[in-house]
Amino acid sequence: MSKVKVDIVNRQKVIKVPAGMRLLIKRCCCSVLKYEGFEGPAEISVSFIDNAEIQRLNQHYRGLGLPTDVLSFPLGENGVYDRNAETGAALLGDVVISLERATQQAQDFGHSLEREIGFLTVHSVLHLLGYDHEAGGPEAAIMREKEEEILASIGLARDVSYIDPDL
Repeated sequence: MSKVKVDIVNRQKVIKVPAGMRLLIKRCCCSVLKYEGFEGPAEISVSFIDNAEIQRLNQHYRGLGLPTDVLSFPLGENGVYDRNAETGAALLGDVVISLERATQQAQDFGHSLEREIGFLTVHSVLHLLGYDHEAGGPEAAIMREKEEEILASIGLARDVSYIDPDL
């Protein structure tokens, strides 16, 4: 696989970014691109923000006035991406993660923050590559399957079932 540059910026002051989180995000980005057979160099931007900022972005770009966990801003369409004029790398887009929301979700779901950040990163990079789950159905199922396969490949397999054993 070609070189992948992942720029990670902390734009929030609510929660300290845990040690190793930047490396995890880079591994997730590279794993998605490898899994998808992405060819050539690529660049991805990832920012940690707080709930207030992600709520503002969610309202502005999606018309939803609530905080969310992650937003993806692809810079390409149908496999065609803008390019870095100096390096020729495909500019895949920007990912913004609410570290506040991710921390709460990790607690709510009973798994590690690493699993939550890994999931949000993999999910978002798949969005940058054109995957969508908003309409549900087969596309959502395919995206979820890919997410879980990629996470398992880097040691972040789901440790609980989505199936309620009491049903």
